[in-house]
Amino acid sequence: MGPPSALLVRAMERLPESRPGGAEAGWRLARASVEVLGMVPAGPVTVTAEVERPGRTIELLSATMSAGGRDVLRARAWRLAAGDTAGAEQGAVAPLPGPGTGTIRTERPDGWLPGFLDATEWSWLGGDELGALGPARTWVRLRVPLVDGEEPTPAQRLMVAADCANGVAAPLDVRKWLFVNTELTVHLHRAPEGEWIGVDAATVIGPDGLGTCSATLFDEHGHTGRSGQALTVRPR
Repeated sequence: MGPPSALLVRAMERLPESRPGGAEAGWRLARASVEVLGMVPAGPVTVTAEVERPGRTIELLSATMSAGGRDVLRARAWRLAAGDTAGAEQGAVAPLPGPGTGTIRTERPDGWLPGFLDATEWSWLGGDELGALGPARTWVRLRVPLVDGEEPTPAQRLMVAADCANGVAAPLDVRKWLFVNTELTVHLHRAPEGEWIGVDAATVIGPDGLGTCSATLFDEHGHTGRSGQALTVRPR
């Protein structure tokens, strides 16, 4: 659901501010959440967006993706006015080693489907790789545009990478188990920059069919945010 989630963020990013002049230093995306209502088809979809809660310094945005006459994804985002807090900056975790230090892996593990993996580039850290079980760290970037002829924004790239977290930290063999996220929530303390997004992810599986995946997110300048996913877990 990474690229569809990024399309929803794209629609919300393009919404004009409701009260011009309220955010003199610009706006920042602070949180984006996407609820998965159904399967997103490999075909035409419609995306709509609106400002739900207008304001001079705080706005709540929403977007919906529909296909075949029904909603398949719904998103909300808090857009906050930027300000100068450089003197109070604190709490960020140490940066990941850069994507140039990782191992580029292009092979697709057994059981993983083509399509999305072929449209992304991966640089794995510390010997990690797709298909290995347990926590992992990697960098990911898009090989193709999200929208033809248009450069994706860093926030759109980050949404794609964040949705990969439960695959990056695959807890179980995908040939035997499903661990599908029903939502994606991203919190940002700094606007991401650049093409590469780093993901340091870990998954917890409970005893009764539920799981959670949490990730720390990076760009090449350092820590930029965190993500979480609720998982439904069941044998194939």
